[in-house]
Amino acid sequence: MEFSRLALLATAIAAGLYMAWNIGANDVANSMATAVGAKAISLRQAVLIAAVLEFSGAFFVGSHVTKTIAVGLVRSEALSDPRTLMLGSVSAVLAAGLWVFLATWKEMPVSTTHSIVGAMVGFGFLLGGVRGVVWGTVGKVVLSWIVSPMMGAMLSYFIFKIIVRSIFSADDPVGRGQRLAPFFVMAAAWIIVASLLAKTPFGKKVSDWTGVEVTLGRAMFVGFVAGVLSALFSALYFYLRVRAGRGGYADVEMLFRRLQVLTSCYVAFAHGANDVANAVGPVATFYTIFREGSVGRFVEVPPALLALGGFGISLGIATWGYKVINTLGSKITVLTNTRGFSVDMAVATTVLLASKFGMPISTTHTAVGAVIGVGLARGIDALNLDVLWSIGLSWLLTVPVAALSSVLIYAILTVFF
Repeated sequence: MEFSRLALLATAIAAGLYMAWNIGANDVANSMATAVGAKAISLRQAVLIAAVLEFSGAFFVGSHVTKTIAVGLVRSEALSDPRTLMLGSVSAVLAAGLWVFLATWKEMPVSTTHSIVGAMVGFGFLLGGVRGVVWGTVGKVVLSWIVSPMMGAMLSYFIFKIIVRSIFSADDPVGRGQRLAPFFVMAAAWIIVASLLAKTPFGKKVSDWTGVEVTLGRAMFVGFVAGVLSALFSALYFYLRVRAGRGGYADVEMLFRRLQVLTSCYVAFAHGANDVANAVGPVATFYTIFREGSVGRFVEVPPALLALGGFGISLGIATWGYKVINTLGSKITVLTNTRGFSVDMAVATTVLLASKFGMPISTTHTAVGAVIGVGLARGIDALNLDVLWSIGLSWLLTVPVAALSSVLIYAILTVFF
């Protein structure tokens, strides 16, 4: 009996590592695809940078407390048996990992969070039928299929249009770019710092370190201060360049290239901190039941599991990360540094707005929508509609396929354990 329990624990840990590997392989495109597509950095550089930042975000500022995987999705009366929840957690993470694996193989960007949700829906339906699932939560997920890409598309479209009209359409685009560059630097720094602090594991860490609660308002204020300081520094930089007779359009374009790399690095770090729970959260739930015999709404995530998740994400980036980067960075539309910057700013802004208003959003769906937005700025002909159709189909299949897979895997696990 003890051997069976240990074998199940080993299976859970392996499943978490497998899910983390798939998260890294698929979700790295959210942060690095635009930088690679716009040739701000090479694919090899993107893989190395993302692997380091994702692991750092997951291990150093990843949340040490996460919700039990079934909270909000499966009705509590269906989870009275701890053994059932243990098997369900393993089934869910294996099912989600399998679907993300298949999507990555086909080079399709899908939401890893929605994959976990779909797997838990299947588990809840298996235990309690239609009444075993909290359909209101599922409805929010469905809503995010619409909200996320729309917000990303609208924001990236308007950001790119602002750049075009304020700089490229001016009589003196070089001079205009040098004058307005500090404001774009300020906006990027403001959004990055505020997004990093507002309702995130890192923000909670800062609250613990300082003893001061990091509210959304305080995060916005700190971001504003960081933005002003960054703008002053960049203004001085451009002033000195012009005085030295070295200012020019290449400097303006280089600015957006550097800003794009900066925003991409932020998204990678934040993704590691926030999404590592998708891989290790179910394993933490399993381990808590394994050790204590029961579980509450929240579970502790041991540092070793955070390290495991960070390692798995980094491994996925290094081995298969190029596949979805290729789709998001070059197959939907042609990207430049300014378009890539617009995409990254739209993603970061959408995440920040979602944290304020409690909107259901998916980073993957937002990134795809943002790429569509900058493509639409050049007209519908600038988009590859065949690729977009395939991506949309993969989104629609995520929840039902993950749900069915979870049911089948649960049935198999009950035979062996």
